[in-house]
Amino acid sequence: MPKIVRVREMTEEERKTMEQFRRSRTAAVRQVERARMIHWASQGQRGSQIASTLGVAENTVRNWINRFNEAGLPGICDEVRTGRPPTSSTEEVSLVVATALAKPDDLTLSFGHWTLDRLEEDLNEHKGIAIKRSRINEILQAQGLRGRKEEHWFGDRVDPDFAKKRGSSPPSTRSHQPEALS
Repeated sequence: MPKIVRVREMTEEERKTMEQFRRSRTAAVRQVERARMIHWASQGQRGSQIASTLGVAENTVRNWINRFNEAGLPGICDEVRTGRPPTSSTEEVSLVVATALAKPDDLTLSFGHWTLDRLEEDLNEHKGIAIKRSRINEILQAQGLRGRKEEHWFGDRVDPDFAKKRGSSPPSTRSHQPEALS
């Protein structure tokens, strides 16, 4: 049978903060859930009841109660998770941003604007930077830049003979006539 875990005595400040987290609609969902675990455990509910109410494993409830007992309020927060450090140098990052801000026409490229795929191709093949599309997007977002999601054609058509090839409008299309004002 699992050992019963009890919440230690909370200070008044911890109790107020825990109550704010428990009722919050803007705090992270995980923190709200953990605050509820702690609150219900302090009210005498068993871990199995809390786990079934929240739809989590009983071990999860025990772990968060133990973390709160040891660390207090910081114990219900997620710990910093380190990942692999970025492998792009500052020179490469600045080249990505500079390329994205340059007009493709000025670089004598055959297209009018950049997409992530075009940036990836240009940086990999012409600039010699081995970089993926997702990393380019991360760099641009960090600089506050957004890429185009789809192409839009404004101004001159790509095909100058488009109007001739298209032909006239079908006969079922009525021409718009302005209504008379009365």
